[in-house]
Amino acid sequence: MKLVIVESPAKAKTINTYLGKDYEVLASFGHVRDLPAKDGSVRPEEDFAMSWEVDTASKKRLTDIGNALKDADELILATDPDREGEAISWHVLDVLRQKKLVKDKPVSRVVFNAITKPAILEAMKHPRQIDEPLVDAYLARRALDYLVGFTLSPILWRKLPGSRSAGRVQSVALRLVCDRESEIERFKAQEYWSVVAKLTEKGKSFEARLYSVDGKKTDKLDIATGDEAKALMTAIDNGVCSVTAVDKKPTKRNPYAPFTTSSLQQDASSRLGFSPNRTMQIAQRLYEEGIITYMRTDAVQMAPEGIEAARRAIAKEFGDAYLPDKPRIYQTKAKNAQEAHEAIRPTDMFRHPNTLRDADQQKLYGLIWRRTLASQMKSAEIERTTADIQVAGTPRAIELRATGSVVTFPGFLALYGVEASADRQPDEDDEDSRELPPLAVGDRPKLDETVIEQHFTQPPARFTEASLIKKMEELGIGRPSTYAATITVLQDRDYVKLEKRALYPEDRGRLVTAFLEKFFTRYVEFGFTASLEEQLDLISDGKLDWKEVLRLFWADFNGHAQEMKELRVTDVLDALNEMLADHIFPPKADGGDPRRCPTCGTGTLSLKLGKFGAFIGCSNYPECRHTMQLSDAATGATEQASGDGILGTDPESGEQVLLKSGRFGPYVQLGEGAEPKRSSLPKGWTPGTLTLDQALQLLKLPRIVGDHPETGKSISAGLGRYGPFILHDGTYANLPDVEEVFTVGLNRAVDLLAAKAAGGGRFGKGGARGTPAAIKTFEHDDGAISVREGKYGPYVNQGKVNATLPKTMVPAEVTLEQALELIKARAEASGAKKPARKAAAKKAPAKKATAAKADKPAKKAVAKKPAAKKATKNTEPEDTPF
Repeated sequence: MKLVIVESPAKAKTINTYLGKDYEVLASFGHVRDLPAKDGSVRPEEDFAMSWEVDTASKKRLTDIGNALKDADELILATDPDREGEAISWHVLDVLRQKKLVKDKPVSRVVFNAITKPAILEAMKHPRQIDEPLVDAYLARRALDYLVGFTLSPILWRKLPGSRSAGRVQSVALRLVCDRESEIERFKAQEYWSVVAKLTEKGKSFEARLYSVDGKKTDKLDIATGDEAKALMTAIDNGVCSVTAVDKKPTKRNPYAPFTTSSLQQDASSRLGFSPNRTMQIAQRLYEEGIITYMRTDAVQMAPEGIEAARRAIAKEFGDAYLPDKPRIYQTKAKNAQEAHEAIRPTDMFRHPNTLRDADQQKLYGLIWRRTLASQMKSAEIERTTADIQVAGTPRAIELRATGSVVTFPGFLALYGVEASADRQPDEDDEDSRELPPLAVGDRPKLDETVIEQHFTQPPARFTEASLIKKMEELGIGRPSTYAATITVLQDRDYVKLEKRALYPEDRGRLVTAFLEKFFTRYVEFGFTASLEEQLDLISDGKLDWKEVLRLFWADFNGHAQEMKELRVTDVLDALNEMLADHIFPPKADGGDPRRCPTCGTGTLSLKLGKFGAFIGCSNYPECRHTMQLSDAATGATEQASGDGILGTDPESGEQVLLKSGRFGPYVQLGEGAEPKRSSLPKGWTPGTLTLDQALQLLKLPRIVGDHPETGKSISAGLGRYGPFILHDGTYANLPDVEEVFTVGLNRAVDLLAAKAAGGGRFGKGGARGTPAAIKTFEHDDGAISVREGKYGPYVNQGKVNATLPKTMVPAEVTLEQALELIKARAEASGAKKPARKAAAKKAPAKKATAAKADKPAKKAVAKKPAAKKATKNTEPEDTPF
C-alpha cells in the first residue's frame, strides 16, 4: 500500500479513484504548521531558527496520516506544484520524521498541474525528492514577513496609536493606494475645448476632428478657451470642406496570452465584477474538480498537449479559417516571473462552459475557456482609414481629420473581445471603432454642423482591486498567491476602503504610510521590495543561501528599528504634519491660513495622538479645547466643524443647544456646565442638516418606552456603539432604524425582546445585541448552517457551535465546504458534538507544533490555547503573523 498526501479532501477523493486500491490518499487540509504569532518564533540570534506550532485540528490529521503510514510501504507527497505546496510536503514529512514514523520507507514527491487521470498517472511515473531550494525560499519569505511585522508593528503601536500593523508587502501595496490619492489631491484640472465637424458623404454621416490650424498640428489641450473654439467653429461653418488625402492601412490585432493568476483576477473584475478573492475561490473549486489547471501561476505558456487540444477545438468550433499555420508561443513579460508551470487553461478544451451547473463557475470557466482558445486563434484583421479634409475659404488654414476602421476578419475577436481597461478616462473616445463612408480625394462632404464642447482634464483613476494587482505585478511586488490576500488585509485593518470598486485610503492608512515613508523609507520603496522578491527567486533556484539573505537584511533592518525606538512622539507629529499638510489642511477658498484654529482664532491646528488614534487639536490646549476628526479637516470642514455652533435654546432648561465636533465626530451638547449632557450624531445624520428638534430628541436619550407587562421592569430605548437598541433587565435587542429609537412603542419593544429571547442571542443576557441576521445560509443533514456578522467579526453557526471566520474569508462568499470545515475544527477544539459529515476544504495554514529546519534544534514553543481558526492557503497574505 502506498500512502499519498494531498491538501484537500475533495482532491483526495478524486485522486483515489484514479489510482485504485493499491493507494490510500489522505488530505492534510492545507498547512499543518505555522509560526506562532508571538515573539521568539524566528530567532536571528540562533541563526534564524524557527519554531513551528500545530493546532488541534492539524494534530488529529497528522495522527491519521501517521497511523496510515505505519501500514504503508511508501510515502508519496503530492501537494500543489508551487512554493506553498512544496512547503506543506516538507512540513508533513518533517513532523512524521520527528515522530520516527518514516524509518526506512521510501519517500517521494510528485507534482501535477491538473487533477485529471492522465495527469495524475503521468506524475506518478516521475517522482522526485522535495525541492530543498524551494523550501528554503519559503522559509526565507516566512522569516522576512515575521521579522518585519513583529519589529515594525510594535513601533507603530507606540509611536502612532490607533495603527494596526505593518508588513513587508502589505505596507508597499498601501503606499501605492496612498500615493495615487495624493496625486489626485494635487491634480489641477485644465480646461480645453474640442472642435468636431459633423459631415455627410454619399448619404452616410461621419465626424472629423480639428487636426491643424495654420499648418500646426493641434494637440488635445491647445484650444484652451471658449472664444478660441467659437472662432474656429465660425470659420469652419463659413468654409468649404474637401478631401485632400485618404490613407487606408491594413493592420492586425493579436490575441491575448492565456491567463496567469493576476490577469485572471483583473479580467474577472473588469468583465464579471468578481473581487480577486471571489475569483480565486471559484478557481480553486474548478481546479479541485479537474476542470482547469493549477490556478496560482505567473506563466503564460501552455503544455504542447494543451496547445494541440486548443487547436483541435478551434477547428471544430470555428473552422480552419480561424486556425493559424503554427501554434502561438507566449513568453511572460511580468517582472520576476517564475514560470514554474502552465498558464491557467481548461483540462478539456471541448468542455463547453454551458455544461457547468454552478452559475459562478460557469462564468469564470467561460472566461478561461474563451481566453485559452482565443490565444491560439488567428489575429483580427482591421482596415484603418484616415481622411484629411481641408476647409477652404477661411482666413486661417484649417485641416480636419476623420479616422475609422472596419474589421475585415474577426479572428480571435469572434470569441474574446477587447480587454476592458479599469483606468480608461470617461472622455477618451475610440475613433478607430467608427466606420467611415467610402471617401476619395476631391470629395466635398456636406457640413451638417460644427460642435464645440468644453472639457476638463481628469485626474488619474483610483486603483481598483484589479488595477492594483496589475501594478503590483508590474513592480514585482508579491506573488500570484498573495495579491488578493494582501488587498483583503488592507481592508480588514481599515487602511483602505472599497467604494464603487475603487480603493480609497483611510486616514489611518495614510498616517501609517507617511510614518513609514519618513522613518522607514527604504523598506517601503518599490525597488527594494522587488529586489527582495528577486533574491527569494534566486534562493528557489538554488543560487543564493537563504540564511545569508536574512543576515544581510536583518543586520540593517534591526539596527534601523532600534534607532527608531528612540523617536519622540513630538518628532513623529512634526513629520506627519509636514508630510500630510496638503491632505489634512487643504488650502482655504478665501486664502486664509488653513491651520488657524477656528475656535480661539490664535492657536495653530496640528495632529495630536490619543488612545484611539490621531485627531486634530489646537496648540492653545487646554485653554482652547477645539478638536476635530481628520476626515473633517481633510474635506475642508474646519469651519463648519468648529465648536460652539448654537442650534437654539432648550425650552425646558433654557440652556443653549450646541453643535460641536470632537475627535470621535460631531455631537450635540446641552449648555456649558461641568458635566453637560451630550449625544453623538447617529450614522446617516450630518451636522449640516441637523435641526434643533433633532438635537433635543438626541439629548433626551435614553428614553423610557414603558414597563414590561410580564416583569414590570422598565424598557428603555437608546443609541449605542452598535446603533439603536432597546434594553430590558440587562438584555438588549437591536432596532433596525435610527428613527425608530424615538418612536418605538411598548408593543413593538416587547415583540423585539421576545424575538431576541426566542433566537437565543449570541451574546446572551447583558450582551449587546440579539442574534445577528444571517448573511448566508446552507441546508445540511446535521442542521442549518448560517454565516453571520458578530460583535467580534463574522462567524459561521450550526446549532450550538460558532466558528470565527478567518480574516481572509469574505462572509458573503463562504462555501458550504468551508463552513463545515470551520465548524468541525471548532467542535473538535471545544469538545462540542462534531458534525457527522466531512467536507472539502481549501488549504489552510494553521497554528502549529514546534520544529525547525535550522541545524540547531528549535526551542519548543509554549503551547497556546488550541485555536480552530485557519487561513486558507490560497489567500494567505505575505504578512501572515499580524
